[in-house]
Amino acid sequence: MAQSSNSTAGVDNTFRKKFDREEYLERARKREEKEAESKTKSKSRGPPVQRKPLKHRDFEVDLESRLGKTQVVTPIAPLSQQAGYFCSVCECVVKDSANYLDHINGKKHQRALGMSMRSERATLEQVQQRFEVLKKRKDTGGFTEQDFDERILKQQEEEEERKRQRREKKKEKKEKAAAEEEPEIDPDVAALMGFGGFGSSKK
Repeated sequence: MAQSSNSTAGVDNTFRKKFDREEYLERARKREEKEAESKTKSKSRGPPVQRKPLKHRDFEVDLESRLGKTQVVTPIAPLSQQAGYFCSVCECVVKDSANYLDHINGKKHQRALGMSMRSERATLEQVQQRFEVLKKRKDTGGFTEQDFDERILKQQEEEEERKRQRREKKKEKKEKAAAEEEPEIDPDVAALMGFGGFGSSKK
């Protein structure tokens, strides 16, 4: 027993990993050098990009041109011909109109157009000019009572015309049905029975 314990006394059976302090100090120093280099590179990129302030749209957003139309969609078709709304600026397809509006009003799209999400501060003169433009638009595009009466009369006339056409169609259908229901009598049979025909009188 004593012999076996003496023979195993010099064996390292702890299975613990031994760390080389010098190696890990060298790794840490290299990592710090890389981080310092990346910081200097990011600083030397130059000043941040100056973007234009946000402007209102000068065109109408087309959401209804393809409404109710069917289209064959293939997986190899270009993005502009796939189902949904295509954004030519970002080159992406959005599946519905709500998400399309969110996209074109969003930060990514505005950045691609070269605008920031901040609007320009308006001066007093600009606000007054805008009020004048809106006043003129309101005065010229006013809706008078006479226009309202004319529109009502026009709608009534159109409704009367539709009713008249419906009545004519019903009358035609009834006449057609009556003509189909009237039995066709063979002239030989009619002569044998003693009458020449219905609704015709010989003179």
